[in-house]
Amino acid sequence: MATAAKSVATPARSDAAHRTKPTGWILRAVVSAHMVAILGQPVFAGVYLSGDYDALGWHAAGANAVTSIGYLQVIAAIMVWIRLRQVRPFLATMAVVAAETVQYFAGLDGALWLHIPLGVMTIAGLVVQFIAVWRRPLQRRPAEQKEANDA
Repeated sequence: MATAAKSVATPARSDAAHRTKPTGWILRAVVSAHMVAILGQPVFAGVYLSGDYDALGWHAAGANAVTSIGYLQVIAAIMVWIRLRQVRPFLATMAVVAAETVQYFAGLDGALWLHIPLGVMTIAGLVVQFIAVWRRPLQRRPAEQKEANDA
């Protein structure tokens, strides 16, 4: 009977432990907003390349929004690292934001040979990150415990 009681109680505790924490929800929200903003960029670029030269202003405004949201995502990822002890979202965010920053300045400089391929890679990286943060719960990882005998 004790074994049956343990197996019934374990899933309830397990479900509670696997819920996404508020810090994780903030990261999810920022990554989602980042995703929406970045998906508009190729649309604005395509409208511009179709001959509507006013769309270049939309593309520039979108670049400012995407970059700003990316820096907010860095802050959210740092909070996930500190509060939930998960470093991977921070490392992935830094890779995306670094690529975005280089791409931003390549666009300002008119270096389309770098701006366009880096833009494609940045969108792909953010899509992968979006899937990763929504696929599993963002929960606190246990702290590494030192054994008393090691001291």
